[in-house]
Amino acid sequence: MHDTNMQEQADETVNTDYKPIYDQAVEDGAITGWGWMTHHTGGRWRRTLYHTAASMEGLPSGMETVGQMRDEKMGDSDGVSKACRSHQDYIWRSVAGSGRGVLTAPRGKVGLSAYHFCKMSKESRADELVKAIFAPVYDAHVGPGKLCSRGWSEHIVGGKYRRLATMTAEDWPTLVKLRESIFSEMEDNELGDEFVEICGSHSDCFGEIRHASP
Repeated sequence: MHDTNMQEQADETVNTDYKPIYDQAVEDGAITGWGWMTHHTGGRWRRTLYHTAASMEGLPSGMETVGQMRDEKMGDSDGVSKACRSHQDYIWRSVAGSGRGVLTAPRGKVGLSAYHFCKMSKESRADELVKAIFAPVYDAHVGPGKLCSRGWSEHIVGGKYRRLATMTAEDWPTLVKLRESIFSEMEDNELGDEFVEICGSHSDCFGEIRHASP
């Protein structure tokens, strides 16, 4: 959670200090990608910092490498830590998505993240339903002038949400329009009703994607 009076300081620190470090970590192969998102609407968290790895085994070592690089180059002068005095960690694994993966596909400038509560005993069935009925609809809306990416991830570690759905676009009108179109196409679907029975509630967040690499 941010001190909202210091949000811009955190953004500036990411732009001037974090970006060279994280970009170097991607170039060195320590991580496969990273990003910084700012809050627009929904939820309580003001900023999101993420990075990706090619495997679950490689994720912890990538986190450690980036942390060491930050400590060496920034020391105690970390504006993000000063502005962001609390946080919540999650580890997600890609289940379905456009491009090369949920978070590694080329992303747009704005995005929607939907965090789902799901029945743990039926999560695998929810994944099957997403692949069977949701993925074709979403994929039909990915392309030039449409969505830039979409994804579905499963919870591994952290927090209370069990599944994460994402979509990005180049601008807000496109994102909102396509979101409405997708939801309209999936109405009155019996399998969709089954999905809602498994993942019955969620929390939506709109955000601006300030950095996304690659």
